[in-house]
Amino acid sequence: MSDLTVASTAREMAAAVRRRDISARELLDLHLDRIAERNPQLNAIVSLDEERARAGAAEADRALASGAEVGPLHGLPFAFKDTHAVAGWRTTYGSVLYADHVPDRDDLLVERVRRAGVVTIGKTNVPEFAAGSHTFNRVFGTTLNPVDPTRSAGGSSGGAACALASGMVPLADGSDMGGSLRNPASFCGVVGLRPSLGRVPEWPLYNQWETTSVGGPMARNVGDLALLLSVLAGPDPRAPQALGDPGSAFAPPLDGSLAGLRVALSVDLGGAFEVDDEVAAVVASAASIFDDVADAHPVLTEADDTFRTLRAWHFQARFGRLLAEHPDAFKQSLADNIRAGEGLTGADVARAYAQRTALSERMREFFESYDVLVLPVSQVPPFPADQEFPASINGRPMETYLDWMRAAYLITVTGCPAISVPFGHTTDGLPVGIQLVAAHGRDRFLLDVASAVESAVG
Repeated sequence: MSDLTVASTAREMAAAVRRRDISARELLDLHLDRIAERNPQLNAIVSLDEERARAGAAEADRALASGAEVGPLHGLPFAFKDTHAVAGWRTTYGSVLYADHVPDRDDLLVERVRRAGVVTIGKTNVPEFAAGSHTFNRVFGTTLNPVDPTRSAGGSSGGAACALASGMVPLADGSDMGGSLRNPASFCGVVGLRPSLGRVPEWPLYNQWETTSVGGPMARNVGDLALLLSVLAGPDPRAPQALGDPGSAFAPPLDGSLAGLRVALSVDLGGAFEVDDEVAAVVASAASIFDDVADAHPVLTEADDTFRTLRAWHFQARFGRLLAEHPDAFKQSLADNIRAGEGLTGADVARAYAQRTALSERMREFFESYDVLVLPVSQVPPFPADQEFPASINGRPMETYLDWMRAAYLITVTGCPAISVPFGHTTDGLPVGIQLVAAHGRDRFLLDVASAVESAVG
């Protein structure tokens, strides 16, 4: 009898299923028991279908018994982010407009994960159309933090991070525009990677040349995250901007060391944003694990305007017509963000792309002097779940639902890979992650560094 629990690593679970130490059905039962225990309070998993999940687990066991070749995630229970279309499964995007929507095809990311052998159990909760780093919507309600259920689990991959941290699933997928893989990872004490642009190809998209949002992996540890990235990454002819490295290049085991690393550490990128004092203290304490640390940062002056311009343009292009037809179906902050795109000119968008090009070049030059940049993931610890966003940080007002996310979204527009790794806690015991950033394309190197940081933390 296997001694696996829902706290075991995804790699241990997958290996045990392949050895037939545990069946996919038994592994599913472990997770369904945990879902029954925690999900009624936390609301992380939505559109759960136990009957279909059991049928999928039985089929996974039959395939293994037949001697068929199986994928690296064979038999692992999996709930996809509710913004990723799963053929035949309810996919709402967190919107009342899609409350009963059932897609007829998989997104590319879903296609790859299903091909790797997972047992689909349902979806993970998201904010409306994944807008905002707090997970609530009018279809399913609010996802709560597993460490302190009075607090936010973050977003937009908040359901995914909460489900991971509470043992409901062993791995999770997500997406990240302004921090949606990194912020909930920090809030829930798990690991979330925003990969380099092109690392995880996406299809279908309304605009294959719009590259602000990317898909990516989440896990409870860096090794498990690398396993999922090895499934998600790699080129596809439907995604013309995909990077060419095969997914296998990111598979564990990882071989990281902190020795000799040239590290730049900044708690606020030179005053680019306000940071909660306790969060700043955790990030500053990271200096103790590195040998060569400088108080340094890239100059990202144009990044705020670049991100906000491209986000508004993107939102108006995607949702402008829907908002005009259904003005009461959108939360106010999202409606305002969409309408902000209506007044943009071609010159505004051109300026944003020119700035983004300059930011990318500046980061390339910065990483000639440093190997990794360390900064906060989120500027605050998990905030009360009954707030849409923090009203202030250290007494400084946050005027919009984006203001407190600068630590994440200023990195977004550089195109560089960035990972959130658990590093400490506030005095109230709330998780705080640190954000590690590397040069574009150096995702494997970043995983190795993150694994070494994880080992140093213990």
